[in-house]
Amino acid sequence: QVQLVESGGGLVQAGGSLRLSCVSSSRSFESYAMGWFRQTPGSTRDFVALISGNGLKKYYTDSVKGRFTISRDNSKNTLSLQMDSLKPEDTAVYYCIADPALDRIRTTYEYSYSGQGTQVTVSS
Repeated sequence: QVQLVESGGGLVQAGGSLRLSCVSSSRSFESYAMGWFRQTPGSTRDFVALISGNGLKKYYTDSVKGRFTISRDNSKNTLSLQMDSLKPEDTAVYYCIADPALDRIRTTYEYSYSGQGTQVTVSS
């Protein structure tokens, strides 16, 4: 069982920045592809960004390309999401996710583990 704990959410004005972090309890953190999904009330949980275990492959949903940057520090079991130029439509609960199979996440949007989420609110 892998536990994921997110932090860094909050309230920010449009155009501002936030940095989300996720700490994993896994002893083999580098074996997991990691990513971020987000969800607003009454909607599905949507893919935001994904990174391979070694950090060399990164994927983003179109709406955040050029504004969000996903990264990981395998020495600290930590995943990050730097969010710049935030827009009100980025408001959501952001979830850190993990799965051993990068392609499973990328092609099916399914994953084995998820954190509890952290709220991001962008005011206009």
